[in-house]
Amino acid sequence: MPPRDNPTARQARLGAELRKLRERAGRPAREAGGLLGVDQAKISNIESGRIGVSEERIRRLAAFYSCADAALVDALCAMAREHRGQFWWDEYRGILAPVFLDIAELEHHAVRMQSMQTLSIPGLFQTEEYSRALFSGVVPPLPTDEIDARVEHRWRRRGVLERENPPPYEAIVHEAALRMRFGGRKVVRAQLEHLLEAATWSTVTVRVLPFTVERFIEVTQPLLYVEGAVPQLDTVQMDSPFGGRYLDAEAELQKHRTLLDIARNLSFGVAQSRQFIHHIAREL
Repeated sequence: MPPRDNPTARQARLGAELRKLRERAGRPAREAGGLLGVDQAKISNIESGRIGVSEERIRRLAAFYSCADAALVDALCAMAREHRGQFWWDEYRGILAPVFLDIAELEHHAVRMQSMQTLSIPGLFQTEEYSRALFSGVVPPLPTDEIDARVEHRWRRRGVLERENPPPYEAIVHEAALRMRFGGRKVVRAQLEHLLEAATWSTVTVRVLPFTVERFIEVTQPLLYVEGAVPQLDTVQMDSPFGGRYLDAEAELQKHRTLLDIARNLSFGVAQSRQFIHHIAREL
């Protein structure tokens, strides 16, 4: 099977974690290839996510790298057992850009999620009309069928919060996002009412960061911190005009945990946040 041209973010992450284990052990790629009976190029493709790797090979490599973290090895093996076509977002492959599939995949496998939004409501809490207003404002304009597919995909993503054991989700929403009138007053009022409903779900926490906060917080782009099955698989996802960025270096993870902690401490409490959202909705 030829190497994948476009590995998913999760496939690339599996390869990256195997590379980290090898480098931590001080083993060159040619030695890893010798263990598996393959050339160095195949090891490179495995570590970039362009070629899949079996559970048996992961365990052999982990032993070769003297990795004693059984929980991490088990988590990597679980990732290796996943296959294309297994999940609902695969239906959109070839219809939507890979970035849409990657975010759905990341959320699906999350153990816990934290987000910070400064200009719009978090995607998992968006109503259909609100999402449509956002996608309809893309420049240059998107074809109608593209907008429809994006809206439908975003709506289906919320299933992660409606399943039997949903991951806890804490959303910090800046007051600016609550006051933006994307789609008009009626759309935004319905969106805020839905956000208030979501805030009552047992695994969801919504906090508002008000304009009155005087301390600058270095989170001006949408930020999603996703905890993985083990801490080594935590991921930061950040949206930008050029697509989503996925960060997994420990320094980056620590930086964004700190930023979220600061934002949380400066935000309103849960009850006050609900009252504040309700007040803004009544103003519309």
